[in-house]
Amino acid sequence: MHTRRDWMKTAAVLGIAATGHAGVGPTAGADQPGNVKSNPIDIGSRRELFVDDYLIDRLDGVRLELNRPQRREIVFRTDAPWEGNGSAYQSVFRDGDRFRMYYRGGHHTASKAYEKQKNSWETLCLAESHDGIHWTRPELDIVEFEGSTKNNLILDAKMVAEIGGSPAHTATFKDTNPDCPEEERYKIVIFGTKPRGLYLMVSADGVRFRLKSKKPFTTVGAFDSQNLMFWDSVGKVYREYHRQFDEGVRGIMTATSTDPSRFPEPQWLEYPGAPEQALYTNQIQPYYRAPHIFMGFPMRYVDRGWSPSMKQLPGLEEREYRAKHHPRYGTTVTDAAFMTSRDGESFSRWGEAFIQPGPSSIDSWVYGDNFIFWGMLQTKSDLDGAPDDISLYATEGYWQGDSTSVRRYTLRQDGFVSARAGWKGGSLLTKPFTFEGTRLELNFATSAAGTVRIEIQDEAGKPIDGFAMQDCPEIFGDTTARTVTWNKTQDVSSLAGKPIRLRFELQDADVFSFKFSGADNEAE
Repeated sequence: MHTRRDWMKTAAVLGIAATGHAGVGPTAGADQPGNVKSNPIDIGSRRELFVDDYLIDRLDGVRLELNRPQRREIVFRTDAPWEGNGSAYQSVFRDGDRFRMYYRGGHHTASKAYEKQKNSWETLCLAESHDGIHWTRPELDIVEFEGSTKNNLILDAKMVAEIGGSPAHTATFKDTNPDCPEEERYKIVIFGTKPRGLYLMVSADGVRFRLKSKKPFTTVGAFDSQNLMFWDSVGKVYREYHRQFDEGVRGIMTATSTDPSRFPEPQWLEYPGAPEQALYTNQIQPYYRAPHIFMGFPMRYVDRGWSPSMKQLPGLEEREYRAKHHPRYGTTVTDAAFMTSRDGESFSRWGEAFIQPGPSSIDSWVYGDNFIFWGMLQTKSDLDGAPDDISLYATEGYWQGDSTSVRRYTLRQDGFVSARAGWKGGSLLTKPFTFEGTRLELNFATSAAGTVRIEIQDEAGKPIDGFAMQDCPEIFGDTTARTVTWNKTQDVSSLAGKPIRLRFELQDADVFSFKFSGADNEAE
């Protein structure tokens, strides 16, 4: 099996640049107008984001910019008696009219809190919310803790002892496969040792789970992280992603199957052009507004060793205490990265952090912090009349005190990356593509003086009559869905199915995504 390091060596020989983010920006040998080398891309009526160079031919004065989410409030603390500072591997998703969060409880065994109260983290807990901000613990009456079942515990080690299962390493999801039996609609991916591998637990209500099979669905991997699975509605397959080590470096493997009970031998993810980095988790998921695009939010693992700067970071006393259990517990720091893929195997990964540890003097710069939960939620904006936000969640204060904090972060819809031009302006030209629909919708933001204009060209790069740049009035504002007009018309149905290009002219503006709407069987 070829390793990721084998690829990096090959890349060096071929002169492939290790750029800050892989595969993004104008590429050498890109098709030029009038010199088409491949068939036009068929985008139908799906939403397209500028998270990679998939549709980009040329950039002139425009850059693709990673947009960091906004740090919001602490929405939850794992401070119930059966919980603790080792809470991790959280999964969040919408389930009908509520949101659900699954997470492990207990203290980290290398923390001071564990010495005082040896709460096991071999547990799985459930919290629920109606707004993504206020979370409650349902009383489930399933697992006994100190003589009572009035708690939100779903699993403990005794319930999965037959497979040597570890509730501390789980991912929970609602299976969106329309052919999934209702009694298996909710699934848990769980690590077991009898034999060693990943197993599935299933449930009809997302609360009471049973083991689907005593046979693991995959056995090649380290599995000592959050290992996950989901239904790919575009590819019509299940995808699983799990932890493995490649020559000592923490990495990610994947496989696909139409049957969630069995998967073929997994393959390494690839990051063309990206430098090697240790990725502790993967958090890969289809983006719910554009499910043909996979997004990952891995926690990056960086052991920086002891240095004067390391000793100046917050929590030195706790850091030195943890280091007595293992040196890396004291010298490793973590942040969150961002990566995307069109096939689920080859990812464009940004070198810059998506979430930085931050300036706080407490509960920051800790190994295990900035761990983004698996899943994202669409939540109400705190601005009256504004479109909904995307809420992401991440850990803070991992294994420091008596509990772990859950920090909420928000981002505009589609706002992960933008095509950005400053005051001097710039342009972006797409590759040729075909579409379905009657109008073009734009997700964009400008300053008060900024503008966006769009020209529709033919495959060779010639402006189409009636849709040239001078036919497009200046567009300004800040919205997730503005319909573009040319000479007072919005109707582009005459161009549907024909190869076209879009040319964007931007000045002090960001464009996040576009979508052709009004088609039959319109894709969201």
